Amino acid sequence: MRYSRAFIPTLKEVPKDATMPSHILMLRAGYARMVGAGIYELLPLGTRVLHKIEKIVREEMDAAGAQELLMPTFLPGEYFKESGRWELYGPTLLRIKDRKGGEYHLGPTHEEIVTDLVRREVKSYRQLPLNLYQIQNKYRDEPRPRAGLLRCREFIMKDAYSFDVSDEAALASYQQMHDSYHRIFQRLGLEYRVVEADSGAIGGKQSAEFQVLAQTGEDWIVACDECDYAANVEIARRGPVAGAEPDPSKMLPVEKVETPNTHTIEEVVAFFGPDVTAAQTLKSLVYLASDEIVLAVVRGDHEINEIGLARQLGVDALLLASDAAVKEATNTEIGFVGPVDFGGRIIADPDAVSVLNAITGAGETPYHLKNVNHGRDYTAEVLSIRQATSGDPCPNCNGTLQLYRGIEGGHIFVLGTHYSDKMNATFLDEEGDSHPIVMGCYGIGVTRLIAAIIEQHHDEEGIRWPVHVAPYQVIVTPIGKDEEPLTKATEIYETLRDQGIEALLDDRSERPGVKFKDADLLGIPLRITVGSRGLKQGTVELKKRIEAESEDVPAADIVSATQAALAALRS
Repeated sequence: MRYSRAFIPTLKEVPKDATMPSHILMLRAGYARMVGAGIYELLPLGTRVLHKIEKIVREEMDAAGAQELLMPTFLPGEYFKESGRWELYGPTLLRIKDRKGGEYHLGPTHEEIVTDLVRREVKSYRQLPLNLYQIQNKYRDEPRPRAGLLRCREFIMKDAYSFDVSDEAALASYQQMHDSYHRIFQRLGLEYRVVEADSGAIGGKQSAEFQVLAQTGEDWIVACDECDYAANVEIARRGPVAGAEPDPSKMLPVEKVETPNTHTIEEVVAFFGPDVTAAQTLKSLVYLASDEIVLAVVRGDHEINEIGLARQLGVDALLLASDAAVKEATNTEIGFVGPVDFGGRIIADPDAVSVLNAITGAGETPYHLKNVNHGRDYTAEVLSIRQATSGDPCPNCNGTLQLYRGIEGGHIFVLGTHYSDKMNATFLDEEGDSHPIVMGCYGIGVTRLIAAIIEQHHDEEGIRWPVHVAPYQVIVTPIGKDEEPLTKATEIYETLRDQGIEALLDDRSERPGVKFKDADLLGIPLRITVGSRGLKQGTVELKKRIEAESEDVPAADIVSATQAALAALRS
């Protein structure tokens, strides 16, 4: 492709409201444009990257024996109603009524639709195992779409679904997809961790996330520094924590202090002065668990693990109480709630009950209490309910957990009979007895991976694409006003294309500095610079995007040198 004919609308300025590197660079480098909140169009360069990722995904899925199909995105509501997800998805589900008043929705995922297909077509154990996948647009009405392609309302996902005759066979299918995902993420040039995860609205027995490590990621994960244990902080386990009661001989008398405008831990710490830290405070949150009101208490510098708390309470989900509900339950405002004299069930984390002379809400606006101690001033059920963090003991070995930020690039699930039971998807065994089909599902956010790759592969100048997914492998850049550099560059460009190398020829009438900046911004792995001075010496310049220095190569050898450089980048 000649740059002069390519549609690459680059921007010099950082776009408004773009803060994530991938969002900024995809807009600046002309890979994407925003149509509406959480809705993006991929331009030609972005589409080329998308197709590269899709090709890798397809190759690995096909190699694993999965078969590609294409299901509709405009779906009758009856299937989600049958599984119970019509209500479970809530406002995230984009619902539509047709002209006759029929209820439809845009597909956020396709467990129900593929289960319906299989229950109609699969009757015998001889037709199993089966793995069906698609690469298709998905729709979710995200409440806060942000960060470009990392959280959209419309996105492209690879979703696969396995069908087996038993739990053991389903686990084998799950492991096969687990291994395939490893190969996909490795081929994409990503640094990642596989972590234990919550199944959420998908349901099922077991799941794991493929988290792309990035300091800008919105997910927090912990991983052991000694073994392979890793988990999303939402469900991460910790090693045993003692949670020792405070020493009664060191307890000070409780003191009530008026603390106006102190609704957050940060404001409380600032109010009480420089000698007080968040670790000396207690954070108290009111939750609705089915019909029960529960006060959850953690140390001020910790966060509540809501999924873990729900499991401790034996409920599927918790609802953080609204301002009005907190006022009704505690007769005080959010920010001033505390465990002393709380009239309902209290669950406190071991680290919280260990705090000596803690500062906590007084249960009265606008007051806090100093020198509150568990056992003397309040009692609670002591259960591990906080999120894991750096420094916690590993639950599986003697190692220590470390905290990382990540971007969820893939998620795999063992569904069991979660959907087949509800939708009566069964098969007949050798004896003619009927059994529910055992399922698994496996998702990869394909468009999200475009952004995730950029988050890991960029610098101050622009994108640094891994060669396997770059829109072009080489950019050929003639500089100077004579015809000779352009003539030679065109010759090199055409020879590269004849050798199957994807090349972009920057034939624009621009200054060298502009061309070099654009080449770095676009992130093409190799740049060949052809100038009058070098040609007089019989050389051209070859530079890898990931390296600061370039090398002079005999013009006659540039094609072979380029092939060798690409081979090195692929290894």
